[in-house]
Amino acid sequence: MSQSFDEISAQLKRRHRKSARLKWLSMGALGLAGLFLVIFFADMLGKGLPAFQQAQIRVEVTYSEQSQQLPLAAVNEDVRELVSRGWLRTLPMMMRDNPQLLGTSRQEWVLADGQVDQYLKGHYTRLDDDEKEIVDALAEQGRAELQFNTTFFSRGDSKMPELAGIMSAAMGTVMTLLVTLAVSFPIGVMTAVYLEEFAPDNRLTQIIEININNLAAIPSILFGLLGLAIFINFFGVPRSSPLVGGLTLALMTLPVIIIATRTALRSVPDNIRHAAFGVGCSRWQVVRDHVLPLALPGIMTGSIIGLAQAMGETAPLIIVGMVAFIPDISASVTDAATVLPAQIFTWAGEPDRAFVEKTAGGILVLLTILIAMNATAVVLRKKFERRW
Repeated sequence: MSQSFDEISAQLKRRHRKSARLKWLSMGALGLAGLFLVIFFADMLGKGLPAFQQAQIRVEVTYSEQSQQLPLAAVNEDVRELVSRGWLRTLPMMMRDNPQLLGTSRQEWVLADGQVDQYLKGHYTRLDDDEKEIVDALAEQGRAELQFNTTFFSRGDSKMPELAGIMSAAMGTVMTLLVTLAVSFPIGVMTAVYLEEFAPDNRLTQIIEININNLAAIPSILFGLLGLAIFINFFGVPRSSPLVGGLTLALMTLPVIIIATRTALRSVPDNIRHAAFGVGCSRWQVVRDHVLPLALPGIMTGSIIGLAQAMGETAPLIIVGMVAFIPDISASVTDAATVLPAQIFTWAGEPDRAFVEKTAGGILVLLTILIAMNATAVVLRKKFERRW
């Protein structure tokens, strides 16, 4: 039966209303996701930016034999409880390294205790009323203020919040990622080249491809269990080391690199291969001299994204023990170390209020690095990508 004009118009109006609803629902979902992202960054910035400042107080420091034996004697009694105990413990070493300091007394900016730092930032503190009055008097005299927190970027972990920093975790992260890159990149690229360019299309190859795709989707903690069973229990790789962490993350990154490399190889037109075969190149020469150079931008993009994903992982590294208390920078890949995500996880469990801002500050640093890595991947793809 033929429909009348009114019926057709009613159907079109219903379709247009459905399209409009879908459009507004999509825009609402996008706006809601953007709102959550803004709230997250606002919360992290509000909590994390104070971590980049640290309270310092200007006091008279006396370098004497008595203060070398008893560091508390180096400062006056009225400000003794306001100075960081961790800083006072470094005085004997400073006097041993600089003998000319003995017998001198001078005004210096020194690291304040964590409670003083929290008080100057307007947070809850355990300082008593007399100590608060002293801090207020020092602040009015310009002898107590918040300065840029170089300690946060130059020192390792500490149980004293004013001395806790990310340096040892950052270096552990770098060493772990170098191991991950050294293992996963060549193996992943060679595996992808074989599967895409050389392997016959049979049942075994199909099973391997299916398993690679499945490995890219399994929970990361399973890779930690695999690393614990193989690298630590079977091969005896040192626990908590960047070596075992890097090998574990390499297992997790391999599927990502393989899939990205295969996609990049498929993007190279077959005309390139046919032309190379036409001038007498062998299959290996075609892949090495023509296909791989053209696919390299896609391979690099996928590898960087895979490393960025590995850098943010915590669960597999917890399984292999990379949550140890590491105050110093590891000397080699076999020494005990920690990484930024694990350091943030450790700080999040500390009861001291000062570690809340340390946690948020560590998250900001980690987010900055991850955003930079992903931005680098996008820039490389835009700069070197060829459209056929």
